[in-house]
Amino acid sequence: MYLSFRALWIMTLFLAASTAGAQEYPARLIRIVVAQAPSSGPDLAARTLGQKLSESWGQPVIVENRPGANGIIGGELVAKAKPDGYTLLLAVPSAVTVNQFVYKKMPYDPVRDFAPVTQIATNTFGVVVTPSLPVTSIKALVALAKSRPGDLIYASAGIGNLTHLAGELFGHAAGVKMLHVPYKGTTPAQVDVISGHAALMFVSMRGIADQVEAGRVRLLATMGEKRDPAFPKYPTLVESGYPGLVVIGWNGLLAPAGTPPDVVNKLSREIGRHLSVPEFRERMASLGADPSPSTPEAFGTFIKAEAAKWQKVIRAIGLEHSQ
Repeated sequence: MYLSFRALWIMTLFLAASTAGAQEYPARLIRIVVAQAPSSGPDLAARTLGQKLSESWGQPVIVENRPGANGIIGGELVAKAKPDGYTLLLAVPSAVTVNQFVYKKMPYDPVRDFAPVTQIATNTFGVVVTPSLPVTSIKALVALAKSRPGDLIYASAGIGNLTHLAGELFGHAAGVKMLHVPYKGTTPAQVDVISGHAALMFVSMRGIADQVEAGRVRLLATMGEKRDPAFPKYPTLVESGYPGLVVIGWNGLLAPAGTPPDVVNKLSREIGRHLSVPEFRERMASLGADPSPSTPEAFGTFIKAEAAKWQKVIRAIGLEHSQ
């Protein structure tokens, strides 16, 4: 009887300690890895969210930028990190829904090596041209591209990046050939469009809005299913005669696979709580992002659907496993 009671007592202490340990998260600094450069859209979203998490949890939340290789460098760092909830990835489409179909070898498996936490935001893409290009509509752009096949340069943030695939999707739908020039990130690509070294770019409206408003680039159309509320006078590509041409950017939070479900759920709930606060939603909207929190399960389903969609596009344009 004594042994049974002692065993029960030890088991009770063990379970209590385990529960207490789970409740302690977070007990130290949290690192959010952003696979893009500082001041990029994902970077700003991560810093805005990190500040709120730090305030509510009383623990520092830092953002670490690891740009390069179309998000692979940052993705690998998190995929191989300890699965304890203290190293997270601010994920964008290329890192988890595109790269595995473009590159022959990947240092991580986007499905097997990550645990989805929550989607954070979505954002509309748009078609922008350098101001010196003599076009003010998609129809005029297509006509010019057809008259100069392979001559118009469109800039992207890298091979396999959504800014690249959106351009290929447009060229395929419009029946035009353009010259793709990949850059090491969105910012240098935008600089060359502004300066006229590149003719156009397919880019997140979140990252180009200031340049559009300042007249440094000319917006021809947005790429959502409906008009962007921030740019209501500009038509969508759907309205311009391309019904299947919809490109939406997004970002979300991933943890290394094996992260305890209670930690993942706690992160998801807390982020969702912040994204439901009107003031915080307004702050995210000022960055061009539409807050869209989700459960870990819903985010995982969304990622799989996006991967399937882009695999078809990549295969159709002959980019599959070309790098």
